[in-house]
Amino acid sequence: MTHVPTIPSERLPTVLGAERVRHRVRPDRERILSVAVIAVPCAIAAVLAFYDITARSLWLDEAASVAIASQHGLALWHSMEHDGGNMLAYYAFLHGVLKIFGDGELVIRFASAVATAGTVALVSLLGRRLFDRRVAFGAGLLTAVSLTLVYWGQDARSYALMATFITASFLAFVALVDREPDAPGLRWAWFAYVLSTVLAAYMSFEALLVVPAQLVSLLWLGRPRRTVVSAFAVVIGCSLPLLVLAQRRGSGQLFWVPKPNLAQLHQMLEALLSAGLQPNFHLSATASPLLLLTGVLVLAAAGAMVAPLVGAYRERRASLIPLPPAAFRDRRASWPQMLVLCWLVVPVALGVLESYLVQPITLPRAALISLPAASLLLAWGAVGNHRVPYLVGWSTIAVVIALRALQLAPTYGASPENWRAASSYVLAAARPGDCIAFYPADGRQAFSYYIGAATPAAARAPRSVLPAVPWSVIKPFVEDYASPSSSALSRIESACPRLWFVSSHRGQKNGPAASRSDYVRYEALLGSLTRGYARHRTVSYGWASPVRVERFSR
Repeated sequence: MTHVPTIPSERLPTVLGAERVRHRVRPDRERILSVAVIAVPCAIAAVLAFYDITARSLWLDEAASVAIASQHGLALWHSMEHDGGNMLAYYAFLHGVLKIFGDGELVIRFASAVATAGTVALVSLLGRRLFDRRVAFGAGLLTAVSLTLVYWGQDARSYALMATFITASFLAFVALVDREPDAPGLRWAWFAYVLSTVLAAYMSFEALLVVPAQLVSLLWLGRPRRTVVSAFAVVIGCSLPLLVLAQRRGSGQLFWVPKPNLAQLHQMLEALLSAGLQPNFHLSATASPLLLLTGVLVLAAAGAMVAPLVGAYRERRASLIPLPPAAFRDRRASWPQMLVLCWLVVPVALGVLESYLVQPITLPRAALISLPAASLLLAWGAVGNHRVPYLVGWSTIAVVIALRALQLAPTYGASPENWRAASSYVLAAARPGDCIAFYPADGRQAFSYYIGAATPAAARAPRSVLPAVPWSVIKPFVEDYASPSSSALSRIESACPRLWFVSSHRGQKNGPAASRSDYVRYEALLGSLTRGYARHRTVSYGWASPVRVERFSR
């Protein structure tokens, strides 16, 4: 007879208690790890976004954000409408922020920094939902250490918030598609998807490019549900006012964007893969190796994803034949890969196509739409693909992050368009009776931000004659390239013994037709001032769109 050891009765509670502790520790450990894969990348992103956030000077578009959001009532609406409805929700949000907290640099950039951390958290959540914890952690880290995302996270524009709502849209879209028609929480998933997608669109028109990507991925499943179709319909309906406003404004607000060329496409690829951000920042020695490495890794991961999808498609070419339930299960298993690929490819392809055929819109910042997908794809290829050894995968992610950090570090405090330095220079050298002119008039917004209204700096600042608006008035000027007539210029020259001429974004000598016209107008104005005054001195601040300060005197 086999002897079965018994546990003494006096030890029984202790042993059972140990068993209970052992079973309790594992779920606790799982919860801690699940939180850590989201919290750690999110914390890193917050540190990178908030670090030195006020060191970089505002640029022209940030100043426009403040000027537009500073308006009230009908003036606020007309200013937003003049921008074609683009960033409508952002201007309304910033208006409330300025009213409550003021217009300090930290205040106006705070929401973008928070949104950057939120985007990283949502990318990690999405990676966990679509794949596993390793992909979630890797994708979160890659997104956090991204020059493109961190730059816009330190900028008073809507692009960081757009990225957050786009990522939230995909997370809600996954929840909506994954649930059965009668599953609990379906209404909340539907509402979250519609809300996040519409908010992304009202942050920037370009966000609507993700809807076709989601639709293409949905077609892979072969059975679009009524709830998902209704969500698409509501999103389109809510976006119609934006399309109306954009139609009224026309393509004038993008007059300066040329048709895509190889240089622009290269810059867009750099921004998408977080290997650089031209022309805002000069490329470092590690930029090209990072771009090459990341590009190869993305292509390899995409190939690993596409291969089984192509095989599944070939097996089901006769789509008219009803498929058994098992076939739908196979498609659902491969759907996460399809969703990420569509997110990466479709918005970029549609943007480039529209830029060639309709209206040029392709800009490096448009790559921000698909940047989370690039991070998910990289992480899946390195640590989610079981063919890659564990150590090799994480070492690859570590190398990419290290190279990205080398790109990111030199950009802190660097001002590609330094209005802070330009305004300080003018105020330090100004004399009583001096005048100042701006070309385009947009520059007055940035200059006015740094001297303030009803401040000692505003009292000693040169009198604004172009445009002729006192410093106590905050007025938005968006793409205002008006130049004075000959008689008006003569009056300015007679009234101003010394004239400061400040210009930036002067137009493009070899750009689109409208931009060339603006540049010609600038050259004519500069020539007239040079002939009207005996001597002048020129100082330039920045490099991407340098602020040129010229002092004319008689």
